[in-house]
Amino acid sequence: MIVKTLPPSSRPIQEDSRNGTNRRGELDVIDVVPEENGTQGLVVQSPELSAAQQLRIIAQPQTLYDPLGIAAHYQNRKVQVIRRIFAVLGPTLSFAFGLWSDSKRGIVVKNNRRRATQLRVLLTQLGPAYIKIGQALSTRPDLVPPVYLEELTKLQDQLPPFANEIAYQFIKEELGSPPEEVYAELSAQPIAAASLGQVYKGKLKTGEEVAVKVQRPDLREGITIDLYILRNLAAWAQKKIKRVRSDLVGILDELGDRIFEEMDYIHEGENAERFLELYGHIKDVYVPQIYWEYTNRRVLTMEWINGTKLTQTEEISAQGIDARYLIEVGVQCSLRQLLEHGFFHADPHPGNLLATTDGKLAYLDFGMMSEIKPAQRYGLIEAIVHVVNRDFEGLAKDYVKLDFLSPETDLTPIIPAFARVFADAQGASVAELNIKSITDELSALMYEYPFRVPPYYALIIRSLVTLEGIAIFIDPNFKVLSEAYPYVSKRLLTDPAPQLRTSLQDLLFKDGRFRWNRLENLLLNARKSQDYDFDLVLNQGIEFLSSERGAFIRDKLVDESVNGLDALGKNILHNFTYLLRERVGLTAVNETPAATVEQQQTLEHIKRILGILRETRGFDPVQLAPQIAQLLVNSDVQRLGQQIASRFTQKAVARLIRQLLAS
Repeated sequence: MIVKTLPPSSRPIQEDSRNGTNRRGELDVIDVVPEENGTQGLVVQSPELSAAQQLRIIAQPQTLYDPLGIAAHYQNRKVQVIRRIFAVLGPTLSFAFGLWSDSKRGIVVKNNRRRATQLRVLLTQLGPAYIKIGQALSTRPDLVPPVYLEELTKLQDQLPPFANEIAYQFIKEELGSPPEEVYAELSAQPIAAASLGQVYKGKLKTGEEVAVKVQRPDLREGITIDLYILRNLAAWAQKKIKRVRSDLVGILDELGDRIFEEMDYIHEGENAERFLELYGHIKDVYVPQIYWEYTNRRVLTMEWINGTKLTQTEEISAQGIDARYLIEVGVQCSLRQLLEHGFFHADPHPGNLLATTDGKLAYLDFGMMSEIKPAQRYGLIEAIVHVVNRDFEGLAKDYVKLDFLSPETDLTPIIPAFARVFADAQGASVAELNIKSITDELSALMYEYPFRVPPYYALIIRSLVTLEGIAIFIDPNFKVLSEAYPYVSKRLLTDPAPQLRTSLQDLLFKDGRFRWNRLENLLLNARKSQDYDFDLVLNQGIEFLSSERGAFIRDKLVDESVNGLDALGKNILHNFTYLLRERVGLTAVNETPAATVEQQQTLEHIKRILGILRETRGFDPVQLAPQIAQLLVNSDVQRLGQQIASRFTQKAVARLIRQLLAS
């Protein structure tokens, strides 16, 4: 038994844990009071809080996932565990036999609505863990037949509700007063019922419309026994099946952590506020407000959102809203979640993504969130770059960095295996592939070679594949990787992180030669990113090139720039001598040779890049003169200019000496 406090940062009053005082320095009084159910509760009485605002903190069971504690609990309850195993196996095998029987009788299983309904009912009866599997499948039109998809979609928010009396009792226990005293209005029946709770529409006494989420009864017991069984099964498979190299137990524990956090509505409210802080500024992303005075462990009160599910495309179109645009907004938001801040929504099914009446994308349900560490974020960016550019040697090294392969693994046979996986993309950009197809291909590869799947990866793929499933439903031609690459390109060009600067260097140079086409591709894609403009690339590019970290690229770029200027000078001189000989008739003048093919190619690349920069958002010829004047006094720019001038002078002198010696 622990006491779960309620100290979100948004609260006006926070207790100082060192001396038990509030921010005014006055002592808070904490009383232990008996509860109706026989437990004890705490009431915090603060001089800063009115009676209606006093924090009520009830003694609660442990809310964190503890696999060892769960194992100890069920070790002496083998009959209960066996009963649950048969409760799952019985109807599951019966359903599988029914499908087999239908196929033998010539019935087209994928079009059988009766079987689709049976599957939905089966998953509902098996409990929350299996409902979540059904929710994940409901977003995959490329995997699930339409009839089954329609039924599984009902698992998102159309599950059987539990009795109002139980919900009202939970509200009273968690908030300290019956519903009629807490809310001005509350719908007579829940307007939605999901795997972990059900939602009522209400109104606060201050007039705000709210959604009131109340947790299902006996939720923890049902989930813990399923996690216990699945964890033991994972441990057995990991030990007995040699082909299994992934940390299945770790993956399951990661899922267990997220589900247990999802059962704590205080944690969910804190997640919502953190999500708002990190991503609420993104254009057309909306995050509802949490009302902390009416929120506790099993009851969550949040702002009511009037909106339509993203998959209800006809209804959205009737409102004059572009559903595809909102998916693009969701992809951009997900990229920042996964690759920028690392705090991401791990359950973006259609019930949690709404198109608001004013055309914004509203995120709901922040119970299942997860985090990805900086090293893993940078590794994912590098992997995307290497996939798009077909650098399979770099991709193999990325998998080592991301803990899919041990450092001592021989990558020699894996590199051509990656090339085979993406062989069907020859002649087209790899970005045109979807995440699901790549995941399927890589899964077969992981079975053949010594890959191991790290625990953090499962929720990332779940999040991306679920989002992509919604995108494919709206637009079958939508490609998440294609939408993602502009953002990745922008990060490569502007992010100061050493890992990405190294990746940029590897991308732009091969065998000491500068690959202009790669730079052109990066600039072309980056300018499609919403928060990328001319000033950004100019200022951050100069800052990087003038720093010690950019020394290698700077030196090579100076050489290439000198080659370009040299080619330009040669062409001008060639044209001038040609004019003197052919038009004026001064045959005594020797015609100067034009630039070499290689120099001419460099010059053409530079011209194209200047053209790309001119078309980049933020480029304004009117503002260019003051910008150039400001750049000229920049010490970094002056240093770069001196280096280019010095190299160019050296080349000119060297050429003059060669010509003199030759003559």
